[in-house]
Amino acid sequence: MAASALFEPLSIKSLHLKNRIVMAPMTRMFSPRGVPGENVAAYYRRRAEGEVGLILSEGTVVQRPASRNEPNIPFFHGTDALAGWKRVIEQVHAAGGRMGPQLWHVGSVASGASAWEPEAPVESPSGLLDVHTPRGRAMSEEDIADTIQAFGRAAASARALGFDTVEIHGAHGYLIDQFFWDATNRRTDRFGGASLRERSHFAVEVIRSVRRALGGDIPLILRLSQWKQQDFSTRLAATPEEMTDWLVPLVEAGVDVLHCSQRRFWEPEFPHIDGPTGLNFAGWAKKLTGARTITVGSVGLSGEFLAAFSGESSTPTGLDELLRRLEREEFDLVAVGRALLADPQWAAKIHHGELATLQGFTPAALQTLS
Repeated sequence: MAASALFEPLSIKSLHLKNRIVMAPMTRMFSPRGVPGENVAAYYRRRAEGEVGLILSEGTVVQRPASRNEPNIPFFHGTDALAGWKRVIEQVHAAGGRMGPQLWHVGSVASGASAWEPEAPVESPSGLLDVHTPRGRAMSEEDIADTIQAFGRAAASARALGFDTVEIHGAHGYLIDQFFWDATNRRTDRFGGASLRERSHFAVEVIRSVRRALGGDIPLILRLSQWKQQDFSTRLAATPEEMTDWLVPLVEAGVDVLHCSQRRFWEPEFPHIDGPTGLNFAGWAKKLTGARTITVGSVGLSGEFLAAFSGESSTPTGLDELLRRLEREEFDLVAVGRALLADPQWAAKIHHGELATLQGFTPAALQTLS
């Protein structure tokens, strides 16, 4: 199929994109002491030069003592780190790109790559990593209030630095997702509850804090997932009604774009309703909320993206199914991970029909900022 649908422009509030391709956030850990350097700025500039419409940064942590689980994950706070991010956005803009930082708190998730631990106690809704595993301590209401404010401060910094959008990381079993998930949120105060809507209260307050900091013109993106790294099979919303109860309050609180993470973008979210080729997560999220949506999950390469962390390589694949869904306006934007990690020119090559020159992915790409 012709890839023209990928190269249609799109405007969301003040954000004007030349195409529908998004660089997915991917943790890189190349920022010693939390400060991104010139190598990080050059890494993102190369993707902008390669015609990526919107770049979302690697996860950058807000100002809480145990917000990260690796020492080289970048901060989005502090004079030195923010100066580094200013250089990043200047480089991306110079190359004609658009970019937003992904704001993050890992909660009780430990590193999968090292035994490093933060100096401060690990924190989460109920001191749990999953339904069976205690880790760290339950957050007090004071901790929660400070965390909400920290997200807002980071968003204000993003606006001051000239970023085009902001994404909140609310997926994959990290802190915000731990509040959503009944396995890790056992609280009995206003941040807990038996229903997903009740357990979404923390996310709603974070969104409101970020929206106040951004003002009304800069679009806000929220990344979400049903699956968790602690449990690939878990689902927060088993029906469209439950998904509506989950997502609509988040959009009403100020989210403009839902970034809907699946392990495989082509899998239907509710096949018992619309069959084996039915709407995926991003499709249902758009249908139920009216918000713009981003689909993501193993786009452009063989295998699924989680296999990369166990050392699996991947080869380029066709985009026909993706393009069919995009042309039907099932979703609005497409996030690409490993393919852009391995090949900064991936978007330009797709645009200009240079498919024979697309590069595959090998785990070696995780070891450098190419």
